[in-house]
Amino acid sequence: MPSKPRQTRRAFLAGTAAAVASPYVYTSVQAQAGGAIKIGMPLALTGPLGSVGQQQKRGAELYAKLQNAKGGILGRKIELLIEDTAGNPATCVRKAQEMVERYDCRLFTGITLSSEALAVVPKLAEWNSIFISSDNGDGRLTAESFVPNFFRANTSGPMGARAVSLYIKDANLKSFYALGMDYAWGHNSVQVFENEMKRLNINFLGKVFSPTGTKDYSTYIAKIRQSGADGVYLVLAGDDNNAFLAQAAQYQLSAKMALLTEQIELVALRAVGDASLGLIGSARYAFTIDTPANKEFVEIWKAEHKTIPDTFEGEQWQCMKVFEAGISKAGGIEADKLRPALEDLTIESVKGKVLMRKCDHQGVQQGFMVKVVKKDGFDHPIPEVLAVLPADRTTPPCNKMTYDD
Repeated sequence: MPSKPRQTRRAFLAGTAAAVASPYVYTSVQAQAGGAIKIGMPLALTGPLGSVGQQQKRGAELYAKLQNAKGGILGRKIELLIEDTAGNPATCVRKAQEMVERYDCRLFTGITLSSEALAVVPKLAEWNSIFISSDNGDGRLTAESFVPNFFRANTSGPMGARAVSLYIKDANLKSFYALGMDYAWGHNSVQVFENEMKRLNINFLGKVFSPTGTKDYSTYIAKIRQSGADGVYLVLAGDDNNAFLAQAAQYQLSAKMALLTEQIELVALRAVGDASLGLIGSARYAFTIDTPANKEFVEIWKAEHKTIPDTFEGEQWQCMKVFEAGISKAGGIEADKLRPALEDLTIESVKGKVLMRKCDHQGVQQGFMVKVVKKDGFDHPIPEVLAVLPADRTTPPCNKMTYDD
């Protein structure tokens, strides 16, 4: 009999409907015997960004379930190896290495935090593995820290900051302050936003960073108010975002200045309710995006989960579609075959056309600006699309985090 993995190891194979109702747990030997395509997902399932990791998990599981029901990819079932990292980079590297060494896993996705991704990418050549990001925002991953076995299917932090700056360009806002989470993504996105503001000759009055897991934002809100800015740019996610929005409403911050954010998640809108109304920001994904593929995806998601998909559920779905197209084109999962197959690959996805650019492996895709509103038929606020921005306006030049125009 094949040996079972450690108790903390959970290898999910989403197959038939019955399999999802009672998930089978496959060992590596069983997977190899069946020729399964193993995709490692070291995720922050707990901790301040646990809600993001949970979204990624659900997005990948639903894709795997439906694709396996159709026979998998190239006739091979998809096996998801899922582990909790709690958002710790060292833990993420260790668990990814275990997946390589114990389960011969050569494909990765879902690594939740950019700090985790930055720790993993230097190991990809050694592991002979391909990592396709579904949420990592730090621009360095496709710039100074770029490695050939990394691809980013999702909207990056600089792309989100760019979308907001293009919106601000046409708004009557003359000065900004910024608040970001105190880790890789927060610092990178705030820096890109600051550069964009200076390029637009808009006063950038200052910035502050809050440690991941901050619960009391009163001192940060006081600094923002005291800045006298016309608007504040937010780079927050998960529990931190929920806490800030709720407290900003208590202090009536939106009455003093415009609140703009790099991303908007339904989990936050559900958590804080009306406190989020009027918030404007970039959307990495929104269920309200008007494309044929997204309308189909939303219906599939509603049928499965009896609710609408959130930001990183949509981003993870798109990432899995990139995997599918690349593996099908390559005829296998070996890195030396899959890498060139992914380069300059184009798919029609939930956000429209996505091109996996060869020069830096960034997914070139449209940008979206949304506003949080109330709509009939929903018991919580939702993101309404304000503007669709062309991909060539939101995606930075190759291997760069900044924009030339």
